[in-house]
Amino acid sequence: QVQLVESGGGSVQAGGSLRLSCAASGYTGSMRCMGWFRQAPGKEREGVAQLDRLGRSNYADYVKGRFTISKDNANLYLQMHSLKPEDTAFYYCAADPRYTQTCPQTLSWYGYWGQGTQVTVSS
Repeated sequence: QVQLVESGGGSVQAGGSLRLSCAASGYTGSMRCMGWFRQAPGKEREGVAQLDRLGRSNYADYVKGRFTISKDNANLYLQMHSLKPEDTAFYYCAADPRYTQTCPQTLSWYGYWGQGTQVTVSS
């Protein structure tokens, strides 16, 4: 019933910007936590940024000051600036309805996932 669909991925040069979107449908109004995760070739999937229902966010150290997570009533966004080649990865959005004081960066905690979108940053 819950569907998450990412878009906005593509290729950009280092130092450029890109905005990812995650369109949510179904029973998404009950999702207390939403977040972005990424997986590069040969690496495990890792947390990028998370956002709770009250608008509180947290970020992985490697994106602080460069990425911004936000949402409206139907979409989750990730605004990325000063992109680096190291940011090249497949990006996923995720959501979960469970209450928690702080939305975790642990990917195993999230129950709903999108199909992902590719981000490629060239030097």
